[in-house]
Amino acid sequence: MTSRIIAFVDGSVYAASVCAHAAWAARRLGASVDLVHMLGDRAPPASDLSGSLRLGARTALLNELAASDEQRARLMQAKGRAILEDARAILAEADVADVTMTLRHGDIVETVAAREGSADLLVMGKRGEAADFAKLHLGSNLERIVRASTRPILVAARAFRPVTRALIAFDGGPSAQKAVDLAARSPMFEGTAFRLVIVGDDTPRLRADLDAAAASLGAAGRPAEAELHPGQPDAVLSAMIEAEGFDLLVMGAYGHGRLRRLVIGSTTSEMLRSCKVSVVLTR
Repeated sequence: MTSRIIAFVDGSVYAASVCAHAAWAARRLGASVDLVHMLGDRAPPASDLSGSLRLGARTALLNELAASDEQRARLMQAKGRAILEDARAILAEADVADVTMTLRHGDIVETVAAREGSADLLVMGKRGEAADFAKLHLGSNLERIVRASTRPILVAARAFRPVTRALIAFDGGPSAQKAVDLAARSPMFEGTAFRLVIVGDDTPRLRADLDAAAASLGAAGRPAEAELHPGQPDAVLSAMIEAEGFDLLVMGAYGHGRLRRLVIGSTTSEMLRSCKVSVVLTR
């Protein structure tokens, strides 16, 4: 069965990076790419205007508003088609030809639920068009999809960089083990140099978990440097990525112990907000 990637594109500065990451993954996996642009919910009809208007004036205004809504809908569809065409052109330049385009109304989480069953990977940007860059807010759609999706998600940073070195954040939990399994078996990571890191207290159990994960990678022919560091996970991992020039962070979407708050909690991970590289999340 042919691998399939779903890439969500919008009008944000992340769109080109999403396409570049989708192209990288598609070439590695031999996958097709389904480009999806969400138009959002249709605007509600303007039928609740004040009854103080006389019938003729109200009818004329309603007609004008309806025409305005139709014009806006046409413009949004035209914009969406242009975004999809631009995205397909980027993929074509990257030698990815098996591409479909979908322009869809509705809720993005419902779209993911309906389409992800046959997908191997979702790709989307860290922030959408409405994100507040000054406050480093993540896109609300990203937070919702991380919680709802069952597939690995590649969260694209603002710029693509070839993936030669990846940091795997490990904590011994089931979600993190899936991250290790993905790193061990996926063609996406062929030839990638790995660093496997646990951030926490140096206990026999964590050492055993670290050794077992490293052995799993080694058995798959993808050996990793394995390290255990004290401290807070977000601070330690961010500093390591910055100082050592990793291209990608791989981690579980549901943390175990202190790592849990990095991704699932009242807000999405400080790790996702602050680190400057792309992140692969597994469930």
